[in-house]
Formats: sequence, structure tokens, C-alpha cells
Amino acid sequence: MASFVLMTLLEQLAFLTTEEVNPRTVAIDQVGAGEVAALLHAEDLLVATAVGTQLGAVAEAIELVADAFGKGGRLVYVGAGTSGRLGILDASEMPPTYGTSPDLVQGVIAGGRDAVFRSVEGAEDSAEAGAGVIDDLEIGSADVVCGISASGRTPFVLGAVKRASKVGARTILVSTNPAETVAGVCPEAQILICPVVGPEPIAGSTRMKSGTAQKMVLNMITTGAMIRIGKTYGNVMVDLQLTNEKLRQRANRIIMSICGVELSEAADLLERAGGHVKSALVMHTHRCSREQALERLRAANGIVRTAMEKH
Repeated sequence: MASFVLMTLLEQLAFLTTEEVNPRTVAIDQVGAGEVAALLHAEDLLVATAVGTQLGAVAEAIELVADAFGKGGRLVYVGAGTSGRLGILDASEMPPTYGTSPDLVQGVIAGGRDAVFRSVEGAEDSAEAGAGVIDDLEIGSADVVCGISASGRTPFVLGAVKRASKVGARTILVSTNPAETVAGVCPEAQILICPVVGPEPIAGSTRMKSGTAQKMVLNMITTGAMIRIGKTYGNVMVDLQLTNEKLRQRANRIIMSICGVELSEAADLLERAGGHVKSALVMHTHRCSREQALERLRAANGIVRTAMEKH
């Protein structure tokens, strides 16, 4: 939408649905706490429906990211403010949940590490800084860069997406404004995921409905990609890292459930597998050693269901 690109910032903000005043909550400061909660909840109920309109684009993103992982590439989220924090949150949860390297999924926020905990004013306004992040990470054609911006116009995010496209990386942009608006601002994004959540209950506070929608989308992208590369068996995560006692007991329960064994046998399998749940499952199925289980997993590209098949 060329007209949007040519607008001043003030005009752009007036045009964006995420900046509008919500007619349903204009009197929210005149009601009791119970009604405040009810009004906020009613707005939140709209979010899942908005995300549901974007499932085709989310599916494309899942395949794009899974393909990148299969070829040794990375997923890098880039955002500012709430959007940046959500990307960092999603990235940080991948190693303990799916046993991935911290480098596989990364989150970058305008203003750097300090901005995770305290706002760094003005950091989002530099497209050059966004482009510099891509250079610093040595992003290449094997990687996927996912920009996250409620407005769809954050300079830091657009600068990163544009530089990523220039160096041959695959690109995604997540926004909560209409795709036809965002496409004109960032034509370099190969996939646009734009759940239009409408005006926030508190005008312009995109940490609310927009943030919720973005988190839902990011969850689906990484979860879907992890499923596609074999990090689950059915709907059970089987590549978790046993970094605490809760996760160790969860691993025991997974082995007990899938293999149909008692706790003592599950714990023994897990011990002999060096704490690697996938290996334990294959060892039980084939009555083999850890080394043989690992070989079967390598031959199956890490997909435990394939490695467990009898042949």
C-alpha cells in the first residue's frame, strides 16, 4: 500500500488498527474491578479467532522453518519492546523443551539484552541497527529471519528483515495489522502472518491483544517445526533436556507411557541411555545398546517413531 509508506509517522499511527480507540472499552475507567476484568476478557476472546484466519500462512512458516532446520539453518526472531521479548521467550524455551542447541532458535531485541528488562527508548527507530544485527549474526541463505512488529512498521524490525532478504535468508513478518498494509511497508517478507486483533482495550497498548496473538503465532511456528523434525512422538515431547528433577520425572513418565513399563525399568532405561529419552525408547523397542539406538536414530534423521519401527 504505497500511500501508507508515504505517510508521516503521525499519519501512519492514525491509520493503524492497533492504534485506534476501542469503542467497547471507552468507559473502562468508570467501572469496578469486576467489570474491568470482564471487558479485558471479552477482548482477549477475539484473539484466537483472529489468529485462526492466519493458519495457512502459519503452516507455510512451519514448513519454511522445518526445512531450514533440516539444512542446518537457524530461526532468528527480531523485535522491539514486547514483540522482542516474546521472541526471546519463545527462543529460550526451545533447548529445555526440545533439546536443541541455543543457537538453533534465537531472539534479538532492539536495544540489546538490557531492553529485555527495561525499555531502551529510541532503540526501535534505527533500521540500520536492525540490519547490523543480521550482519553480526552472519545470517545466510540457510537461515530464517522472523520479524515481529504489532504495527508492521517498526524500523529496527524492517531493517533486519530487509537485510536478511538481501543476503538470501528466508523471511517472515508477524504483525497484527492487515496484510495489505504491512505488505507495502515490508515487501521483502516472504510470508506475512497478520492476525488483525483490532483496537486494544487500552488504546495503543500492544502488549495486550497484539502480544497475545504474537505469542500464539510464535508458539505454533516453533512447535510445528519441532514436530516436523521429529522432536515429538505423537503429541509427547521426547527430546527434552533433564536439567532438573521435574524434567527427569517427566522423562520417566514418558518412557513408562510409551513403553508400557514400570518406573524402575523406565529409570533404568533412562540411566543406561545417558538421560536421552529417544535412545531409551529405541533401546527398549529393539532390546539394543545405547550405541545401537543412537545409530538407528541417526539413520532415521532423529525421528524416533521411524527408529522404533521393526525391520
